[in-house]
Amino acid sequence: SAGLTEEQKEFQKVALDFAAKEMAPHMAEWDEKEIFPVEAMRKAAQLGFGGIYVKPDVGGSGLSRLDTSIIFEALSTGCTSTTAYMSIHNMCVWMIDTFGNEEQRHRFCPSLCSMEKFASYCLTEPGSGSDAASLLTSAQRKGDTYVLNGSKAFISGGGDTDVYVVMCRTGGPGPKGISCLVLEKGTPGLSFGKKEKKVGWNSQPTRAVIFEDCVVPVGSRLGAEGQGFSIAMKGLNGGRINIASCSLGAAHASVLLAQEHLTVRKQFGEPLANNQYLQFRLAEMATRLVAARLMVRNAAQALQEGREDAAVLCSMAKLFATDECFAICNQALQMHGGYGYLKDYAVQQFVRDIRVHQILEGTNEVMRMIVARNLLQG
Repeated sequence: SAGLTEEQKEFQKVALDFAAKEMAPHMAEWDEKEIFPVEAMRKAAQLGFGGIYVKPDVGGSGLSRLDTSIIFEALSTGCTSTTAYMSIHNMCVWMIDTFGNEEQRHRFCPSLCSMEKFASYCLTEPGSGSDAASLLTSAQRKGDTYVLNGSKAFISGGGDTDVYVVMCRTGGPGPKGISCLVLEKGTPGLSFGKKEKKVGWNSQPTRAVIFEDCVVPVGSRLGAEGQGFSIAMKGLNGGRINIASCSLGAAHASVLLAQEHLTVRKQFGEPLANNQYLQFRLAEMATRLVAARLMVRNAAQALQEGREDAAVLCSMAKLFATDECFAICNQALQMHGGYGYLKDYAVQQFVRDIRVHQILEGTNEVMRMIVARNLLQG
């Protein structure tokens, strides 16, 4: 809570309490049975967590990016996988709120902010992951409609969610030929692949999203034709902060679990906490967690202020926090010894759930490219 305002400390407390009471007791079951915890998320939405940085006139909480980071970090201590989905949902609602017209904002945002309905972000394709600008899903204009064909891969919530924010090609090759359409579940020609079996993130379903001659009204396009890639990238700047914040929560929880285990577990006639090597490792974990948190909060502030260096700071924060926090969770598992590898112990789930954060919202290799390009272009 260091450096936070009284209001931010209150948000943090509400989110930590919700995580402890409504998420942590169910985290293992949601993972094992692959339950998408709709009711728990709707309870979170009642606290304002369904549209955290969305404008209040359409049901959002109107909070800052820094407030959002604090909330997602706190929620992630209870269930990282569920919080990560909520962060993607929030990003989708923000896109509609920011780039949609008044009719679109009022049509979609209220039911998304209340989490009566859920949203999915459709950018990645089987053949275009890191190279998002090469996406092939096409939307051909026919009068006042688009005919959408193609497929998206690894879509969080796919098949279980109600609203799909889709990046598709309406023009020539490259980023300037991409537009953004909003589809609703039930649109003829919209279908889904099998539910993927994943290492972690099991409380949210992941499927391919398939479009076969989907007819979408032109009125469902966000922004102008050709603006889609810009919308996608602006969304991802915030998404990178959000997912980094989820990593912070997992690492924070793992440090506390390690701390407790070192205190109660005895070896060679004394608690592990008396072992100086383990003391030093715990100190390093806490130090790296605080450093990562400061980077994420600094980037969140830059994004909120619309600073020129915001995108590169978001990339740096995502790279550093997701790498460091995975290492922290992994070290916490090691400190648990054989117990850490048992599913009865929460630390292994944090390790599994956090691993994918180094891959999605732009792989950490792409984050390095963005930072290097920024430096070399002066």
